[in-house]
Amino acid sequence: MSATTRIPVRAVLFDLDGVLVHSAAVVERSWTGWAHRHGLDAAEVLAVCHGRPSVETIALLAPQVDAAAEAVTLEAEQAADTEGLAACQGAAELIAALDSGADGAPVPWAVVTSGTHALASARLAAVGHRQPDVFVTADAVTRGKPDPEGYLTAARALGVDPHECVVVEDAEPGARAGHAAGARVIGVAGGTLTGTEPTLATFVETLALLTVDRDPATGDVCLHAHTQSHPHTHPYAPAHERVG
Repeated sequence: MSATTRIPVRAVLFDLDGVLVHSAAVVERSWTGWAHRHGLDAAEVLAVCHGRPSVETIALLAPQVDAAAEAVTLEAEQAADTEGLAACQGAAELIAALDSGADGAPVPWAVVTSGTHALASARLAAVGHRQPDVFVTADAVTRGKPDPEGYLTAARALGVDPHECVVVEDAEPGARAGHAAGARVIGVAGGTLTGTEPTLATFVETLALLTVDRDPATGDVCLHAHTQSHPHTHPYAPAHERVG
């Protein structure tokens, strides 16, 4: 049974990998190569790198190396590798709808990601997305997701109360971060979310199921999420889009 969830919004805060850009092929190539260079099991590395800053993953799995230096090298490698990158379904259309503002002022949006600024910027450019109004990346915060610092920083930079923001995420740590920041969280299938998480306001298969309109009576902009079932009983199984 289909349903529509209507969420008033003054700003949208996007995760990057798995939400705006499909980057799993690049990330898996890079982390697999790193694992082999350090004599680690690639499957174990890929199981823990999702949603974490690279430096944290490296420090956890290879405490004997200089995690900061290794992370710089790894992320530069990923930024230069664009083979297999693609825009997520519906992402370009949703960005265009926010920029048009539903026949009114544009709705500001930000990207909050566990990658560095250089890596995130390169991935957006590679798939044809414009750079966001605000970028909050791993090199701009002291605590990564699931801490809400990144989303709180983005809302503050946009001049919008976090409670008036919508966070769009495909990973459980990011959904927890958005919820802790006070935002409404829309989950997207394809990552580590199942749609059953209590942190989610609703859950969609792709961004193509999100539309933007303006209430003619109040002038408020709303996101409409078109779903096939109750958001907390969603049947989609995750395919694990991983973040570098």
